[in-house]
Amino acid sequence: MLKILMLNAMVASLVMLSPHGVAAPGGKKDEKTATAAEQKEVAVTIYSGNLALVKDARRVRLDRDFNKLAWREVSAQMHPETAQLRNLTHPMGFRLQEQNFDIDLLTPEKLVEKYIGKEVTVIRTNPATGAEARETAMVLATHGGTILKFADRIETGVPGRLSFSGVPDNLRDKPTLIISLINPAAGEQNLELSYLTAGLSWHADYVAELNEQDDRLDLNGWVTLTNQSGAAYPDAKLQLVAGDLNRVRQQPPVSRNMSMAAKMYDAEEMKQESLFEYHLYTLQRPTTLAENQTKQVALMSATGVPVRKEFLSMGANHYYSGQYDNIGQKLKVSVFVEFRNKGEGLDIPLPKGIIRVYKKDKQDNAQFVGEDEIDHTPRNESVHLKLGNAFDVTADRKQTDFRRLGGEGKHNAVLETAHQIILKNARKEAVTVMVREPIPEDWTMVSESQPHTKAASGVAEWKVSVPADGKATLNYRVRVKYRDRG
Repeated sequence: MLKILMLNAMVASLVMLSPHGVAAPGGKKDEKTATAAEQKEVAVTIYSGNLALVKDARRVRLDRDFNKLAWREVSAQMHPETAQLRNLTHPMGFRLQEQNFDIDLLTPEKLVEKYIGKEVTVIRTNPATGAEARETAMVLATHGGTILKFADRIETGVPGRLSFSGVPDNLRDKPTLIISLINPAAGEQNLELSYLTAGLSWHADYVAELNEQDDRLDLNGWVTLTNQSGAAYPDAKLQLVAGDLNRVRQQPPVSRNMSMAAKMYDAEEMKQESLFEYHLYTLQRPTTLAENQTKQVALMSATGVPVRKEFLSMGANHYYSGQYDNIGQKLKVSVFVEFRNKGEGLDIPLPKGIIRVYKKDKQDNAQFVGEDEIDHTPRNESVHLKLGNAFDVTADRKQTDFRRLGGEGKHNAVLETAHQIILKNARKEAVTVMVREPIPEDWTMVSESQPHTKAASGVAEWKVSVPADGKATLNYRVRVKYRDRG
């Protein structure tokens, strides 16, 4: 710890005093600099999957012909191969020659590391007299500790404090893009740097509250923005793209400590439009994305949305390929709610996200009753949410008959099975349970206690009414013909 404190003090002294004519970090010799102070406008478009497009406009004074420009305070997770600098004032004759992304940041450890193979001055202070003694040494290595070679010996560690002749050109106090360029005219120029970066992400979250009858809900949606890019974007024009973009490679997110800031705007201020095969959402006012911050911005709000509640008992296709006794008793019956993305406050494409559903109890306290994730949902499409399993509605399933009518094994086999499903309802009101059976191969319903509907080629469904504090029984027989796969 003492060594680090001494190195920190040394770096601070070097930066402030800048001996031997060496410029302080961020102000390298013969460089023009573009700092955040010259920033005139910044726009950030955030995509799904930890990717964002940054457009950073600054007013910078350049010379005519050759310039070396240090564009400071860019994202530390920039994809430098995507960086593009434009001159908005004098576009004709403006061209780029070379660019380097300096991401090694100035720390005591990095400074010593950059001096491997070079000489430093070791300064020792006599604790009794306060007199300083100086000695030259070469840095041999820094991995696991500093190794110094003096004229007559080699020492490990730092036997004092170190003095350096300057800060290496590729060591910066902030992430910096170094650009060599040819400029057609001298003077102040409006430049715009655009690049793709990791470290900026967003996702949608929704909160729904059911009414007492479970037939309507209020829905509020917002987007959660996370900035772990290593840079801040003050008063940015913010846009979000919902959709699945094809990407050749993805950068893993970097874990950082984060602060939390919630900022809720009126939902009407998030405007939506189509963009290629995606959807673009634009916040109608600037917002600041601070470094290492998470914030929330309102997306939509709707009240009194009509809801349909559904109880579902789901079977399995292997029930029809062999002989079983009791399949199960007191089997869970799932509970779903469904609404259509249509009506006032809705009727916009809903980005992928989690919907958390609440309902008030008798004391008027909102209680959490379940959540489900939705995919990107176009307008007018249905949203189907599984909230959990019903406590008071259960199913008993058993196979009542099994016959082989032809074939051997599964080659051209014709099997006939009969099933009984007893649905029980301990609630004080009647319910309707959807019984959904996935049936394999070519099948025919031989008999049934009530008519089914064919929801798909391999799915049979029954809507069974179950009285309050009562039960209902569904019986059916189905014949399945398995095709020869040989």
